[in-house]
Amino acid sequence: ANHRFASLKMAEFGPAEKVKADDIAAPFREEIRTTIANLKKDGIVPLLVGFLANGDVAAKKYAEWTGKACEADGIKFELREVAKEELEDALMAANNDPTVHGIMIYYPCFGAAPSFYGGSMDDYLRDTVPVEKDVEGLCHTYRTNLYRNIRYVDTMSRSFSGGIETPTGKKGTKKCLLPCTPLAIIKILEHLKVYDEKLPMGDRMHGKNVVVINRSEIVGRPLAAMLANDGADVYSIDLNGVYIMRRGKMVECTDKVEDILAKSKIIITGVPTKDYRLPTQHVQPGSMVINISHFKNVDEEELLKVPGVKYVPLVGKVTVAMLERNLLRLTQNFHSGAAANVGN
Repeated sequence: ANHRFASLKMAEFGPAEKVKADDIAAPFREEIRTTIANLKKDGIVPLLVGFLANGDVAAKKYAEWTGKACEADGIKFELREVAKEELEDALMAANNDPTVHGIMIYYPCFGAAPSFYGGSMDDYLRDTVPVEKDVEGLCHTYRTNLYRNIRYVDTMSRSFSGGIETPTGKKGTKKCLLPCTPLAIIKILEHLKVYDEKLPMGDRMHGKNVVVINRSEIVGRPLAAMLANDGADVYSIDLNGVYIMRRGKMVECTDKVEDILAKSKIIITGVPTKDYRLPTQHVQPGSMVINISHFKNVDEEELLKVPGVKYVPLVGKVTVAMLERNLLRLTQNFHSGAAANVGN
């Protein structure tokens, strides 16, 4: 009976498919090269500076890979390796250097170590990268706008009333930047036709359940918020429990993980350990499964037995393409007289 059921499911959904990040990144890379060529005609060659202060071998390899991708697309990339104690001064120098168009920092640098200025040192550094150069979209302004679903950086009044910055009511021209990996996941989901283009922009995930197994401040939480702001019900899972996120709301959820997986067709795994495996017996036919962890969170052989599953094992190449697009967005918004034509 089980074999007959599996055969019926296979007939309905077709075989599982492994999706390559290269294929998704390719059109964005082409768009980037075209934009760079146009900028060069105006004498603008964007410069991205990456700071590495943690001695992490994996981070250095990722930085070198980023550098090669930037070079191939006509972007200048400089990796500046500094001691942790010198990072703040080096960052301030880049902030004030008009030849630098974008800045990124390879975290963690100080971990949970406290800052003289309050909070953790890593949080302080994140908020010290200016809006005009924050290629990762992690500073306070971009982060706050992401959660409040404010999509343009120039729609807010700069005159404060009672300490509150209020919308001008005008449509902005300078799009906010979004964190690179969460943005890459959105683009992957669009590629997989998960977003319903018949629905209005900002509501194209309406009626969909999404599972995000990671709630880090860099990836999991902003990704869940972005999906919730597009209309999805997002189940955010980590060691501290399960929460359901819907536009501007985050409520603790008592459902069992297996029950959540059973009613969700979009699953994103980002568990930073080699020991975790997604329980594939609860993955539904026709599901989208995306692994954003450096580790393989999925038993690939078992997952690809589930009919109709689309599985994306690696997202790094799409993430780097989004990093480059963010740099061009900064160039368009703040560093060029004429607007560069960067897509949505």
